[in-house]
Amino acid sequence: MITQNDILKALSTVQEPDLRKDLVTLNMIQDIVINGNNLSFKVVLTTPACPLKEKIETDCIDAIHKLVSPLLEIKIEMTANVTSNRLDKLVLPGVKNIIAVISGKGGVGKSTVSSNLALALYQLGAKVGLLDADIHGPSVPIMFGVHNETPEMREVNGKQLMVPIERHGIKLLSIGFMIDPNQAVVWRGPMVSSALRQFVNDTDWGELDYLILDMPPGTGDIHLTMAQIVPVSGVVLVTTPQDVALADAKKAAAMFDMLPVKIPILGVVENMSWFTPAELPANKYYIFGNGGGQKMADSINVSLLGKIPLVQGVREGGDKGMPAVLDDANPAKSIFLNIAGAVAQQLAIVNAKK
Repeated sequence: MITQNDILKALSTVQEPDLRKDLVTLNMIQDIVINGNNLSFKVVLTTPACPLKEKIETDCIDAIHKLVSPLLEIKIEMTANVTSNRLDKLVLPGVKNIIAVISGKGGVGKSTVSSNLALALYQLGAKVGLLDADIHGPSVPIMFGVHNETPEMREVNGKQLMVPIERHGIKLLSIGFMIDPNQAVVWRGPMVSSALRQFVNDTDWGELDYLILDMPPGTGDIHLTMAQIVPVSGVVLVTTPQDVALADAKKAAAMFDMLPVKIPILGVVENMSWFTPAELPANKYYIFGNGGGQKMADSINVSLLGKIPLVQGVREGGDKGMPAVLDDANPAKSIFLNIAGAVAQQLAIVNAKK
């Protein structure tokens, strides 16, 4: 007679590869049902974007067949409850994790990475929002094809709040929704800070697993303001392989090390890594250099989350309001999905240490 204790004992030999504890100790096993030769249970992951989902499932099946019975028919439901290390929920109370996407300089594809990261996390099963914090150069309205829309207002507990625009499953907010597309935002620091505070405090973001902050390039007033008003869970650093971009990226990384509250850097994304012509699919041309992203990641002791090639479809998708992750034929889609998994993985590790 097989019991639940037999199953739990077998599953206690299966480790969560990142957290390095067994699934039973981590309370990741739920709803065990044994009916003759049929066994079903749930594995509750730390994120739906877990890149090791298949390995964990296979390890569970192998452990039960080896330690309980090779005859059991096993059905595992892989679910997720996104972890969070946020203790103070006064700001953005319904948001579990806040990820700032930064770069040392402009033109390295930070907004492209932010947009596709948000969409990839959503496609992997998470609830996601994207806040365009680049007040002087908002890109999100164009990249999502919503530059003609304006947020509505909603009363919540007697307070008027903005309602983010929803597109492709992502909740979006940007200064670009509130100004003429041809109008320059010529604001001094205090006005910019005030706008960001409204985006954070006067917006009904609802329940989110991840809120992505598309930060402006460089190290300046907006970054300091966001660090003061938003409990950022982790940072993704975007760079190209060339030395000029890497030098500025190091300064951006150093900025987060200087803040009173240390914000972990989850890893580095290297954009424009190589170019492959359609007529020469086996060739790679390293236009901006080779290996810079890995060198950068090693120098600040973090992971290289992924390398994105120069693909015409990525640029075209952003211009048309259909980012690359929405196009199954785009070769960069799988890369962005892998990057999203790596970001979620690193954040889950950070959360487990708190």
